[in-house]
Amino acid sequence: MGDARTPAQGGTGVSHPIFARLYSRFSAQLDRAGVAEHRRALAAGLAGRVVEVGAGNGRMFAHYPPEVTEVVAVEPEPRLRAAAVAAARSAPVPVTVVDGLADALPGDDGEFDAAALALVLCTVPDQAAALGELRRVLRPGAELRFFEHVAAPPATGLRRVQRLVDATVWPLLMGGCHTGRDTAAAITAAGFVVEELRRFHFPETGPVGPATPHIRGRARNPGPR
Repeated sequence: MGDARTPAQGGTGVSHPIFARLYSRFSAQLDRAGVAEHRRALAAGLAGRVVEVGAGNGRMFAHYPPEVTEVVAVEPEPRLRAAAVAAARSAPVPVTVVDGLADALPGDDGEFDAAALALVLCTVPDQAAALGELRRVLRPGAELRFFEHVAAPPATGLRRVQRLVDATVWPLLMGGCHTGRDTAAAITAAGFVVEELRRFHFPETGPVGPATPHIRGRARNPGPR
């Protein structure tokens, strides 16, 4: 969450104070509306050391199973990172919250057993660079778990709306988020082998908006390029 760069003092240079305040409020509402179930499914069955990119305010932490020995949670936005540090104190597994960017992850080659991404690949400046970094820090055979909102099908009215909002106000208001990214294709293009992919609308009922189309799934790192 929150990986678009803006000038700031020190750290990664990522600061979205208005979005960070808003996210702290609506992330809890989204979890009650069903996002918590997707987070729980994202974390189910993970084990070992996990890198979570774009940890936001730490809403994923409560869902990691006891087989996870450590979560290294990367979050560049200082206000969200402070909230994540607070959330880590009550997490059921050890969580280390660090400042960092998706395209320059803190970690050695092959250091992690899995990666978790929840609503972050819409915000990174360069999806290919971020996914390349994930391949670097994941050991061969490690899983990438992802839950993201994505582009609507081509030649649809919703896809045209996504192009419009992405070119105007949406990234400014939503911490650098872009609604029209084909994230599943980007994961494959980065060399991951997608083993499970589910497409759905969230929320399932109610009005359809630019961020309604979602995917959730898992992919495997086949090893060095």
